[in-house]
Parts: sequence; structure tokens; C-alpha cells
Amino acid sequence: MNENIIKLPREVHHIIQTLNTNGFEAYAVGGCIRDSLLGKNPTDWDITTNAKPDEIKNLFPKTIDTGLRHGTVTVVMDSSCYEITTYRVEGKYEDYRKPSSVEFTGSLLKDLGRRDFTMNAIAYHPSEGIVDPFDGVGDILAKTIKCVGNPDNRLSEDALRMMRAVRFSAQLDFSIDKNTFEAIKRNSALIRNISWERIRDELTSLLISDFPMRFITLRDSHLLQYIMPEFEICFQTPQNNPHHIYNVAVHTLHSIVNIKQDRILRWVMLLHDIGKPLTRTTDDEGIDHFYGHAEKSVRLAGIILKRLRFDNKSIDRIQRLIKHHDRNISPSFKSVRKAIAAVGTDLFEELLEVKKADAKAHNPKYIDENMETLDCIFDTYKKIMENHQCVSLNDLAINGHDLEALGIQPGKKVGEILNRLLEIVLDNPQYNTREKLLAEVKKLM
Repeated sequence: MNENIIKLPREVHHIIQTLNTNGFEAYAVGGCIRDSLLGKNPTDWDITTNAKPDEIKNLFPKTIDTGLRHGTVTVVMDSSCYEITTYRVEGKYEDYRKPSSVEFTGSLLKDLGRRDFTMNAIAYHPSEGIVDPFDGVGDILAKTIKCVGNPDNRLSEDALRMMRAVRFSAQLDFSIDKNTFEAIKRNSALIRNISWERIRDELTSLLISDFPMRFITLRDSHLLQYIMPEFEICFQTPQNNPHHIYNVAVHTLHSIVNIKQDRILRWVMLLHDIGKPLTRTTDDEGIDHFYGHAEKSVRLAGIILKRLRFDNKSIDRIQRLIKHHDRNISPSFKSVRKAIAAVGTDLFEELLEVKKADAKAHNPKYIDENMETLDCIFDTYKKIMENHQCVSLNDLAINGHDLEALGIQPGKKVGEILNRLLEIVLDNPQYNTREKLLAEVKKLM
């Protein structure tokens, strides 16, 4: 592999040169070297050195004490931040996540030896070139994720590394080394020691990657049973139905591939059918049905998302899209207006993207027909919005103050009347005038 493709930013050159000039070793290290060798543009550049934190701080005018206990100082240059960490070795990992102690060392080799995967244990110096004691370059060429040293030791030190291995495989399109993979299976139960926030972040990175089908690796590595048992059963749930060719889990993974790499939308696709195993019935002809699965999926999605510590706004958006993903919408103006009112103008276009991704993961025999219908629905939606037709309470020509002026007491009754007026206007847009709506109110009174 040609190490000339590693192009250090000017600031990184300056940091390394400054440390070297003052008698210290310094190398760019880790993910930035891996990504450079893969032809990617690193977003972060990390530097490792035998200089102690205080010595680093004395050499640069603007620094931030990022993690002095672990030997990390952030140097700020031209509004960009660069983490510099002292060579270190780590003590015993008592909680399967963080070392109980950290000791500084003067050995680059020992520092590289504590890292997770060989592809992340590569250092680079502009004069010396690549330092690669564990053949990380060879593993990058082989597109393989391999633990540094004994995989059981590496994974039991920090159980999150198991999730990171799967996530990297999805982001880089790498396979996981056989010994490393077997170690993940043996140590999979340790993932229970990792915080749900960390697991959520790894899952999200996996889902928005270029290869989200690698999600299946979570099942094969035995991790899924501990982090999302509700989804594992989807692999055992067939869909004997003319509109389907995959079981629930595989259909779901195909639907994820079919939608853009957006965090909310990919979580919607992951969870949109998770209630199907609870609703499967088979008729006399052997055809499976999943009546009411959207409601079950909404409930299960709420449980999973709260467990993973998602924020309330994200939970609301994901659940609303799941609730309506199977909604029957025809291209008629009335049907589309009612759907917009039910879903919300803020999410309707995303709902159509969800429905398209879902449809593309069905039996290919029906895809063209479904796409044509969804395109017609989108055209109708655009016309409704361009013509400013009423699709929400805010669009009504009268409001609660108008009702109160007619003598209706503020409270539940006002809301009921406004919702009834919205139903009328969704059926007949021409009724959305002040005069006609007031006349309807008098009828209702």
C-alpha cells in the first residue's frame, strides 16, 4: 500500500515538528491513518507522543485539558482541534469498559499494542513513514477487522469493541476475522455492561452506513439477543403472502437499504414491522396476515427507543411514521388531504419515502405498480400544498377565539367543534371560509 497517499494537514505537520524539535517523539495515529490508507479524508487527526501532558501544554499557546488523567491534551490551531495523547499502557479493566488505571510509557509499540483493532494500531511520521507492528496495513488490504493480540482479552477489556467491530464492518465493507468473530460470540453477554447510550450510537452508525445489511452480523454474533431481543424473533417470522418474498427481518433490512442515510428514517425502517411477530395469523389458504401490526410496532418501538435513551422529539417522529407506514392512501385529493392531516405536514413527504422503501422490499412483481401509485400520491400532495388547501386546524378560516365569541366556553367543546370542522373541510375544501364555517358551527350548536 502506497504510504504517499497519507497527506498530513499543515497543522498536524506543525504539531509533530514542534514536538520533535523539542526532543519528543510524535506520530499521527489511529483512525486518521486507516482512513487515509483507504483513500478517505479523515475528519479527525490524532497524535501520539512520549511527551507528558504538562510538556505538551508548555509547547503550544492554546490547549484544552481534554483528559489529563488519560494523557490527552487538545491543541487548538486555526479554530481546529487536535488531540495529543501521551504513550500509555492501561491497567485492569474492572467494568468491561474503562481501565482502572493508566500509566504513561516511553514505548510507541506498547501504546499501539493496547489498541482495539490492527487497522487502528498504525502510526505515521512524515520522515519515518508507517509504523505497523501488527500488520494493520495487511488487514486493511485484506478488508479484515482483527483484534490486536488476544481477541478475548481485547474484547473483555472493553465490551463496546464488539459493537465497534460490527459497525466498522458496515462502514468499511470489511469482514470480521474468524478468531475475532468467535471471540465476540464467546463474550457477547458482556455487552450488558455497556451503557444504552453507547449501544444506541453504535447502532445508529451501523444503520446510516453504506452497508446496513451487516446488521445481520449482530444476530450471528449473539449480540442482538442482549441489545434488541424484540428484533431477533423477526428472523423466525415468515411472511407467506404473495406480496412478500422475505421473512420479517430480511424484509426490514432490505427496506433500510432502500431509504436515504438519515438517522430518523433508518430507525423507522428498522422498527416499522417489529410488531409483526405478535400479530401473525394464517388463513385457511395458508396465507399469512399481520392485522394491526403497525400499532404493535409503535408500542414496541417506544419501548426500544426509550431503552436506548433516545430524545423525545426523535421518538415522536419515529413513532408517527411507523404508525402511518401501512396507511392505505389513494391518489385522490380527499384521501391525500386526510392522510396529511393525520400524519402532519412536517412528516408527510418522509412518510412517502418510508412507504417507497417498504414497497421496494416487497415482492418485485408488485414494485412498479406500487411506485406508480406513490408517485401519483406525491403529485396530488404537491398540488394540495401549492393551492394552500386546508389540511390542519391551523389552516381553518376560524379558530377557538371565534367559537368563544359565539358563547362557547373554552375547553374540550371548542376542540371537538374545530376537529369536526376540519373533517368537513377535508371532504369539501370550498367550505373553508369564515361565513360557511360559522354557519356549520351554528348547526352543530
